[in-house]
Amino acid sequence: MILRTFGWSFLFTALGVLGALWYGGIEGIALALILIILEISLSFDNAVVNAKVLERMSDFWQKIFLTVGIVIAVFGMRLVFPFVVVAMAAGLSPVEVIELALEKGDPETPGTYGYYLADAHHTIAAFGGMFLLMIFLNFLFEEKDVTWLSWIEKPLEKAGKVEALSIIVAVGILFVAARTIGDEHEASVLTAGLAGLLTYLVVNGLAEAFGPDEEELEHLGEDASGNVMKVVGKAAFFLFLYLEVLDASFSFDGVIGAFAVTTDPIIIAIGLGVGAFYVRSVTIYLVHQGTLSDYRYLDHGAHWAIGALAALLIISIGYHVPEVITGLIGVAFIGAAFFMSIRANKREAAAEAQDEPEAVSS
Repeated sequence: MILRTFGWSFLFTALGVLGALWYGGIEGIALALILIILEISLSFDNAVVNAKVLERMSDFWQKIFLTVGIVIAVFGMRLVFPFVVVAMAAGLSPVEVIELALEKGDPETPGTYGYYLADAHHTIAAFGGMFLLMIFLNFLFEEKDVTWLSWIEKPLEKAGKVEALSIIVAVGILFVAARTIGDEHEASVLTAGLAGLLTYLVVNGLAEAFGPDEEELEHLGEDASGNVMKVVGKAAFFLFLYLEVLDASFSFDGVIGAFAVTTDPIIIAIGLGVGAFYVRSVTIYLVHQGTLSDYRYLDHGAHWAIGALAALLIISIGYHVPEVITGLIGVAFIGAAFFMSIRANKREAAAEAQDEPEAVSS
């Protein structure tokens, strides 16, 4: 199971290490390995949320997510996306941007590739922060069968009965952030943030519009084994688009954070690209093992990690947030949810064991 799920990740790790050795020697390998670990730590919560969506998709669309999706994730977001951002920010042609990137200039030096990318950080952070914030807010305000941090989640579920509350809160946070944290770039922060919010509404809305309605879910929702109903066709396609935009939002902090390790775009692409393979493999592992149903609070922990990451991205519009905080906060939430799930399972098993003798004696 491990080899079948992580086989491609292991293969591309070997290829990535060989490529880094050929391109940058021992130093290239060391930097690539650091970036692989950085990407996995920053995106583990992404894997948990991806798994929640992916378990609803058919085997065909799961394969699309692993093939076409990984090409978009590795080639599109980890390699092409930084070039596009720099080209737009600096007004340069693609060829000029590539030449600039290969010069490996210091991000602190004006006119370098890293400098242009860092200079566009406020717009990237506003877009990604608002997209992730909408995911978190919709999770908080929706009714749930199981709550984790009940003292917060239950009151917010009741508040969620207010129409479009997540949009109201998100827009309010965006305006406050633009006027305070991002006051030097207020217009661009507002534009990028509203674009992130609109992207979420469009992609999520299309997925819901073409997905099964409540009657279909009730009729087809689970088979005799209790497996989740699989969606196909347009519904699966829009869920796939949702996953790709979600992955893009999660990758923003990794791409920016990578420049704290190295400014070499090739090493960054190798490290973050291999890390993205592991995130995909973890997602598939969670789906196949049924981990989300076995550990009841894991999905909650992942969404709280998304909320924390959204907050950090918004804060980073005006202040530097150390990469170690960004990486560890997600792991902390998911780790806490995992261990609390184990405790809850043990309590439930103990209660059932205590009830069995009473049932037998009666």
